[in-house]
Amino acid sequence: THHLPQGPRFDWELKPGRPHQFDWKSSCETWSIAFSPDGSWFAWSQGHCIVKLIPWLLEEQFIPKGFEAKNRSSKNETKGQGSPKEKMLDCGQIVWGVAFSPWPSPPSKKLWAHNHPQVPDVFRLVLAMGLNDGQIKIWEVQTGLLLLNLSGHQDVVRDLSFTPSGSLILVSTSRDKTLRIWYLNKHSKQIQVLLGHLQWVYCCSISPDCSMLCSVAEEKSVFLWSMRSYTLIRKLEGHQSSVVSCESSPNSALLVTASYDTNVIMWDPYTSERMRSLHHTQVDPAMDDSNVHISSLRSVCFSPEGLYLATVADDRLLRIWALELKTPIAFAPVTNGLCCCTFFPHGGVIATEIRDGHIQFWTAPRVLSSLKHLCRKALQSFLTTYQVLALPIPKKMKETVFLEPFGMRY
Repeated sequence: THHLPQGPRFDWELKPGRPHQFDWKSSCETWSIAFSPDGSWFAWSQGHCIVKLIPWLLEEQFIPKGFEAKNRSSKNETKGQGSPKEKMLDCGQIVWGVAFSPWPSPPSKKLWAHNHPQVPDVFRLVLAMGLNDGQIKIWEVQTGLLLLNLSGHQDVVRDLSFTPSGSLILVSTSRDKTLRIWYLNKHSKQIQVLLGHLQWVYCCSISPDCSMLCSVAEEKSVFLWSMRSYTLIRKLEGHQSSVVSCESSPNSALLVTASYDTNVIMWDPYTSERMRSLHHTQVDPAMDDSNVHISSLRSVCFSPEGLYLATVADDRLLRIWALELKTPIAFAPVTNGLCCCTFFPHGGVIATEIRDGHIQFWTAPRVLSSLKHLCRKALQSFLTTYQVLALPIPKKMKETVFLEPFGMRY
C-alpha cells in the first residue's frame, strides 16, 4: 500500500535577517524557493535583492547543515572538512523566480576528474534568477560566480524552468505576456519567443520527458506547447478564474493546475481530459477573514514519487492530497499567508514560503509505492493515453493500469 499515515509535522524555520522591502509590482519581495535536482542545495530569495544558497547536507534526522530545529537552542557548530558553505548572491534587483540545473564541466575539470575517480560530484550546478527589471542572471552554485546575464523580457521575470534532461534549455515567463526559450550553450542565445497569452504569465512547467511545456497566466486558459517545435499544441479550458500554478507529474502522464477559483484540476495533457477537480473549501469557520478570498490557491506541486499533491492557499493551510481522493488527507496550519510550496527531491520534506519572508520546513512521512503504482508509472513513462488505448490488451486491464486511481472508465 502507499498510505500517508499522518499530516506534515513542522520542524524548521528560516527567518530573514531584516524586515522586508516592499515594491508596487510585488508587494512583498520574497517569492521563490527551490531545491537543486540532486537535493544538495536549497535556494531562498530572502529579500533585499539577496538569494541565499544553503547546502542541504542530510544528517540522521534529515536536518540540513546550518538549520535550527524548532526544539533546539543552538545550531550545530560542527562542520566537515571541505563541506560546502552558505552563499549570499546579490542580484541588484528584486528576485521573483529561481531554478537550478546541472551545467557541463569544462574540459580541464573533466580531465582532472578522470585522473581522480575517487572524488565524486565533478559536475557544476547553476542557479537562474528572474529579476524585477526583466533580466535573468545565471550563477555558478559552487563558486557563487555570475556566469551569464540574459536580456529580452520587458517586465518582471516571474518564473523559470530548465529542461529536466540537462540540455541547457531554459524557459522564462514574464509580465510582458511572453515566454522565452534560451539555449545556454557557449553563445547563450534566445531561440524563441512564445506569444499567445493576453495577460501576465505566472508560471511554467516542462514535462520530465521534455516533450511538452505548460504555461498559465492571469487568465482562465492553460496553454500547452511543444518543446520540439515551440508551437502551441492546445489550450485546456475548465478554470473559472486566473490560473496561478502548474506542474507535470514525475512520469509526465498528468498535469495539475491551480487557480484563484479555489480548484486544482488534474489533466491528461495528451487528451485534454479533466481527470479530477480538487475543490478547496473552508476548513474552520473561525479562520474566516473578509480581507482575503479564503481559499484562493497560490501553488501546487507533486511529491517525488507522484502519489500525492501539496497545495497552499490564502486560508493559511498546507494541504496534502492523494491523487485518487477528492478531499485532502492531511492539513498543516501556518501563522501567515503562504506563497509557494515544494517537495525535497528525495521525499520526506516539504518547504513552504510565507508572506512575511519566513521559510518553513515540514517533515512528511516517506512513502513506499505499491507494485501497482510502480507498474503504472513505468508504463506511463513511455506510453501516452492514446498509445495505451491502442494496446491489444483487455479493456479491464487498461482501466486498472491506467485510470483506476481516478475512478475513471474508458
